[in-house]
This record gives sequence, structure tokens and C-alpha cells, in this order.
Amino acid sequence: MKKIGLLAILAVFAWVLHAQGRYEIDTSLHMDWELYDPPSTLVVPEHEVESAKFPFVDIHSHHWRMAEQDLDELIGQMDTLNMGIVVNLSGRGGPALKAMMDNVKKYGYEDRIAIFTNIEIRSIDADDWLENTIKQLEYDYDNGAKGLKIYKSQGMTHTDSSGQRIALNDPRLDPIWAKCGELGIPVLVHSADPPSFWKPHDENNERWLELKLRPGRKRSADDPAPWETIIGEQHDVIRKHPNTTFIAAHMGWFPNDLAKLGELLDIYPNMNVEIGAVIAELGRQPRNAKRFFEKYQDRILFGKDSYQPTEYPTYFRVLETDDEYFPYYKRYHAFWRMYGLDLSDEVLKKLYYKNALRIVPGLNAEIFPE
Repeated sequence: MKKIGLLAILAVFAWVLHAQGRYEIDTSLHMDWELYDPPSTLVVPEHEVESAKFPFVDIHSHHWRMAEQDLDELIGQMDTLNMGIVVNLSGRGGPALKAMMDNVKKYGYEDRIAIFTNIEIRSIDADDWLENTIKQLEYDYDNGAKGLKIYKSQGMTHTDSSGQRIALNDPRLDPIWAKCGELGIPVLVHSADPPSFWKPHDENNERWLELKLRPGRKRSADDPAPWETIIGEQHDVIRKHPNTTFIAAHMGWFPNDLAKLGELLDIYPNMNVEIGAVIAELGRQPRNAKRFFEKYQDRILFGKDSYQPTEYPTYFRVLETDDEYFPYYKRYHAFWRMYGLDLSDEVLKKLYYKNALRIVPGLNAEIFPE
């Protein structure tokens, strides 16, 4: 009887607690997660940075119509941002690159605009492919090309005559990497995409919204290969060609794992990285990222990728200030807030221009400090 009485008392006690905390839930209220983006109520110091503290080289930009575009307008935008030199990675090569260089010379902006060339690998099986590609590289170099850009399609979707994917570490490409080393020009190489594109498209994927809005970016182990395989092929090329300087686009897709990226930089002294399109990853780990930039300050270059002048100030703010909890400009890339790294002047100068001046031949150092 005592046991039954004790259970009754406990039941009543639990009911009382439940009654005191009971509330009605309005089940008619629903919020679409994609729309939920309330302005922060946090009141903290804010420092909008419209132009970079030091003149900078944008090592990763694309200007497809440079042969006929108004370069005065471009330079005017660059001056507003304090951009000393823009590197157009979309030079195409051959007559197309020469036409771009001719337009640059016509406007007199050889010191402000640099162009990288591109090559075609889908004809790799042709008997004269290697000879013609080497000739094109030499022709482009003679016409002012400062480097070679490799697109992500080269290594992902481009196939040879048998329909096989052409991996970047395909031995047939080795003479190209060696030739760049011989000419003293860097290879800026974009391999794969963020690893999240290979993950299940579910509630555990940070790129869920991006993959919904851009479903063509979704990948799988056989479309065209596992992420680890494609990235590994890039590293194999860098390993096999120590006399060629490589710049891994988008921090080699390791901006969210800087410890791993540091290991790669330690292994491959001819590997460098640029920060295009990954500033949101850096801004959510300010202390860790700052330590990384300090340790590898001679190996990181400034890059933006998509040329949108209104987006550069976010990069400047992350790199230069100690601001807290501010948004990225594309929510489908980053739904989180960012924090400033507050990099030192010494590190900023290397990131903004010193490393690029050392790695890319023929850039005019006189337009930069020191």
C-alpha cells in the first residue's frame, strides 16, 4: 500500500509540474527555412571597407570580352577598389589572346591588366596535339601571357576520343606542365568543386540551398568521379612537376580544413593557393584562419573569381577588420555570419601584392608600395 501511495504522489507531482509549464502551440505558424533570415539585433562596432588598405593584385578574375570592352571603365572601377592589377584568366589563347593584348596596349594599360592563357585538351589524341599546344603556349607567352589557367571542366568533364575522362595527371599532359616551368609562368588550376556537392542532398548538407537553386552542381562518385580522386589528381601533378609553380584555386577546396591544407603546403613547396570564392569559409573561423595566414603568409594570394565590384568590400572587411557577426552577400553560399581576421599590414601586403609579384613574371612592382 505504501508503494502505491508513493506512486500516486509522484504522479500528482508530475501532473502539477506539467500543468504549470503547459502552453498552447499555434500549429498554424510555419516559416520556410529558406526565407528565415532576420536582421541581427547585435549592436557591435562596424567598419565598412570600400577599398583595400593597400593596392592589390586580383589573381583570379574573368573578362571574356576584353578584346573589345571599354578598358577605361574597368580601370575606373579598379581604382575605386584600390586594385593595382587584375589578372584575366580567360585569355583563351592564340589569336583570341593576342586580340585581348592588343586592346590592352591600345588603351595603354599593360601595367594594370595581366592575362593568362588557356589550352584545349579534348583533342589530346590528335597526332599533332602536343606539338601544336606547345607552340601555342610559346606564342601566347611571346604575346604577353603571364600564366596558364586550367578550368575545372579540364579534369572533370573533358574526355578524349575514346570517351574517357582526361585526368589532370594524365601522362600526356606532363609536357604542358613542364613547359610552363621552363617558361617560368605559373599554372592556376581549378580542380573539382566544394566537397559538399558530392554529399547527399539532405538536411546535413551545408550547401543544401545552393544545390536546390543550382541542381546542376550536384555530383556523385560516378559523376564524373569521387571528389577525393579529382583533388588527388591535382596533387599528383604538383608532385610530379616540382619545377613548375602552381596556384590552387579556391584554396584547393580546403578552406574549411586549414590543417589539411597546411599539410599539403608543407609537402609541396611549389604549391600556392588563392582565396577566390571562399572568403565566407575564412570569416567563420577568424582565429584559426588568422593563424593560418600568419604561418603561410608567403603562399597565399588574393583572388575573387567572379568580377563583381560591389562584392569586394566584403573581402576587405574580413581580411582587414576585427568586426563581428556580419553577413556574406550570397546566402545560398553561406547562411552563417562572419568575423574579421584583422590581419597585420605585413601579412596583408604579401596577400595583396607581394606574393603575386614574386610568382607571376613581368608584373610592374612600381605601382605598389615598397
